[in-house]
Amino acid sequence: MTATPLTTDATSAPTARSVAARVVDLHKVYGKGEAQVRALDGVSIDIGRGEFTAIMGPSGSGKSTMMHCAAGLDSATSGEVYIGDVDLTQLKDKALTLLRRDRVGFVFQSFNLIPTLTAEENILLPLAIAGRTPEPAWFDTVIDTVGLRDRLSHRPSELSGGQQQRVACARALVSQPEIVFADEPTGNLDSTSGAEVLGFLRRSVDEFDQTIVMVTHDAHAAAYTDRVVFLADGKVVDEMRQPTAEKILERMAHLSTQGGA
Repeated sequence: MTATPLTTDATSAPTARSVAARVVDLHKVYGKGEAQVRALDGVSIDIGRGEFTAIMGPSGSGKSTMMHCAAGLDSATSGEVYIGDVDLTQLKDKALTLLRRDRVGFVFQSFNLIPTLTAEENILLPLAIAGRTPEPAWFDTVIDTVGLRDRLSHRPSELSGGQQQRVACARALVSQPEIVFADEPTGNLDSTSGAEVLGFLRRSVDEFDQTIVMVTHDAHAAAYTDRVVFLADGKVVDEMRQPTAEKILERMAHLSTQGGA
């Protein structure tokens, strides 16, 4: 498939003001010889600061691999990965761990909460590990925005799926990261709970100028974002601004008919 040119300039130098994260000519190859799988094949994407970006594509398109590389959770075979103006591919393991801890937030499909801790303890866990205390006003803002004030003393088993994921979202935001990566954050939720989580993520962008990158297969989830980037066969093939579920579904169908699936 021939890649559609992007409206963003993927070759310009990273700027701290406008770009929160970016990948440049990213390649990720698994295996060797006939068993080789090229998960990413020259992906370049700029992630705008203060924007909500969705990464979509057919199964096997490379969207989760791209996000894991961009977040520093996996290493690229070649290419550059920036958080702000720092190239993650040039960092040693300890420096990379510190950068992820201090500048990046994560939300996963599986919640990843500690069952023996309360909601509040789960939210504060990353700060506790870093030896930091929460900024009180910001903690209150996050808790009230996510709507869990009356559930802070409850353990995960006492919370609904939607409430557990909102705890995970609050945990990602309470340390005030530069960027939050969310991998299918509504994948285990019913439509009502999913809408609550997406609404919270949307508000964190609009009201707190948070930057969020979300991998999703759900057109209705992606419609909450400012921009959708489409991958197919390990390449960026299109992007969409001001997305709607209908437009996204139409584009995904088009990718499938052109061999993107």
